[in-house]
Amino acid sequence: MFESVQSLLAEHESLQEQLADPELHSNPARSKKVNRRYAELSRIVAAYHEWRQLTDDLEAATEMAAEDESFAAEIPGMTETLAEAEETLRRLLIPRDPNDGRDIIMEIKMGEGGAESALFAADLLRMYLHYAESKKWKTEIITSTQSDLGGYKDVQLAIKGSSTDPAEGVWAHLKYEGGVHRVQRVPATESQGRIHTSAAGVLVFPEVDEPEEVEINQNDLKIDVYRSSGPGGQSVNTTDSAVRITHLPTGIVVAMQNEKSQLQNREAGMRVLRARILARYQEEADAEASVFRKSQIRTMDRSERIRTYNFPENRIADHRTGYKAYNLDAVMNGALEPVIQSCIASDEEAQLADIGNEG
Repeated sequence: MFESVQSLLAEHESLQEQLADPELHSNPARSKKVNRRYAELSRIVAAYHEWRQLTDDLEAATEMAAEDESFAAEIPGMTETLAEAEETLRRLLIPRDPNDGRDIIMEIKMGEGGAESALFAADLLRMYLHYAESKKWKTEIITSTQSDLGGYKDVQLAIKGSSTDPAEGVWAHLKYEGGVHRVQRVPATESQGRIHTSAAGVLVFPEVDEPEEVEINQNDLKIDVYRSSGPGGQSVNTTDSAVRITHLPTGIVVAMQNEKSQLQNREAGMRVLRARILARYQEEADAEASVFRKSQIRTMDRSERIRTYNFPENRIADHRTGYKAYNLDAVMNGALEPVIQSCIASDEEAQLADIGNEG
């Protein structure tokens, strides 16, 4: 078993030689790509060597047990350890999402529920900021439109990781957050203590490493400039510094107004546009891929309800994985890891099952 590992061992050795070449590091984009792949394969190589060593140890112990009964007592424990190592290696060999090592751009938008939805969008932003802080990731709010009561009509957030290992990547963890997040609680604006249900939408895009990675023809862009506005629609800028960029081939529209100059807003807009185009290309590739290569948990349906936040019961529930816990207060303060791990585990189980069916 694990015949495919041999080609991965050879690739790992080749990447090691490339990393020793000073010329590689003169190309940051390529260096980053090679480092990610090397880190990914290093986990597989280490797991394979451990499995191989445990296999040899068990075979030796079985042979010696025929002559010395004291070795027989060790065999059950060694068999169990080998089974665990085998399962670890099997999971590492699941085809990994090529974007797992990437940073992300996240958009949080108010949905049904008016002012309460905008306040919940602000709560989600705070949750993700605290979660990123716990992972030692860097965050940057690219643009935002506030509501009258201090919430957000929409906000775009960039999150950058610190590891070259794709398994620790920002996209590897937060790609499952896209969809509709539903909240049940008594709004601050509710005078009679009634529980309301509202929702906010979250979109997650892998960020492009280098601008050249996604080629955009300037003739394919329609760029409009206008005056920035603040909460309630009042003007906050006396010049036409806000920018709206439309990518004509895909119909993707990006608007930026937070920066003071038109040039800065345009640069920020192009950054988000590239991420959205990359995501569009990936969705098209996923749609054409065989079933086992698609993520079973990450939805491409922006209208799908993925999670409910029930404040009266202090309950968090993920509708895709069946995960449920009564520590919503902690989750809203950034303790999101168990929820995300339930998505990762569920996705892996589905992919393993599909690979088994393919075989």
